[in-house]
Amino acid sequence: MTRTRIAWLPVAVLAAALLLAGAAEAARQKTHKAKAKAKPHHAVTTGTRYGAREDLRTFAAEVAERRGLDRTWVVKQLAQAQRIDAVQRLVMPPPAGTAKDWAAYRERFVEPRRITAGAAFWQVNEAWLQRAEERFGVPPEIVIGIIGVETYFGRLTGGFRVIDALATLSFDFPAWRKDRSEFFRSELEEFLVLCQREGIDPQQTKGSFAGAIGIPQFMPGSINRHAVDFDGDGHIDLAGSNADAIGSVAHYLAESGWQRGLPTHYAVAVPVDSRDRAALLAPDIVPSFSAAQFTERGAVLDEAGRKHDGLLALVELQNGERAPSYVAGTQNFYAVTRYNWSSYYALAVIELGQAVAAKRLAR
Repeated sequence: MTRTRIAWLPVAVLAAALLLAGAAEAARQKTHKAKAKAKPHHAVTTGTRYGAREDLRTFAAEVAERRGLDRTWVVKQLAQAQRIDAVQRLVMPPPAGTAKDWAAYRERFVEPRRITAGAAFWQVNEAWLQRAEERFGVPPEIVIGIIGVETYFGRLTGGFRVIDALATLSFDFPAWRKDRSEFFRSELEEFLVLCQREGIDPQQTKGSFAGAIGIPQFMPGSINRHAVDFDGDGHIDLAGSNADAIGSVAHYLAESGWQRGLPTHYAVAVPVDSRDRAALLAPDIVPSFSAAQFTERGAVLDEAGRKHDGLLALVELQNGERAPSYVAGTQNFYAVTRYNWSSYYALAVIELGQAVAAKRLAR
């Protein structure tokens, strides 16, 4: 929710944009994934079929003309889509007033079973991970971290029919929250284009409640723009090909500004003065200050951070009623947030990947 980075704006990236950070985000993701992905190979629920609804038919005609698709086929596919009440509920933000908690969020993902699964996934797919690093400059542990957080290494890829999820959010987006129906209509259009190009049955493709697909949870538009046929079989298959999933994640990050060989973050002690701290926090996760400017504001970077030749962001992660945690994020930390606009997500990805790498070395 890349994812999806959902970009979502960029990927995988919506499902991304819909999710908030912190404990509230963790709790909501846990509930949503349990509901949406408990039966990844079966329909989650049935709803009201859209049939010949006029706004759907108008949309179908526009998409067919704009993208060169057969109008009859598009109308038929959309007519079979169903409005799913659960999708409308799951897209809602968490309850107001819930404190964010990095420690609780981290515990959900950086835990023994997921680390063990990650080590096994790495061993089976080591050649693809190495190839992805050689081609795109993204280390295996980052790709591992994203796939591990997104779908538990392909175990939890979603149980909603994608056409149902996207149609629901395109034509019956909840009226009581900020309208994002235009985004989802764009993704529904991209999904139809994807299915036509790859010979996929739109009625059979499963994904998340937000329409994210496959092992890396790419939104359809991100598949069309960023996914790669990494195994060279002539098709992009993010649901069934680990190679395509690995290559596509690495390619997405490279296109999001990942810099080969650059750390993701450094340790930092925040300024004592609240005004200096507020000034460094103002740009949020966007790298905006040099190491020297950090020092001028009273932030104390570790030795590697002081030598950093580029811009940094002071990233704050709240811990409920306890003191926040902080890191100095680089351009590569920011690149990970292009997958999911959340510093909590990015650091969980990074630390899960590091934990898996450590387990491999300890063998």
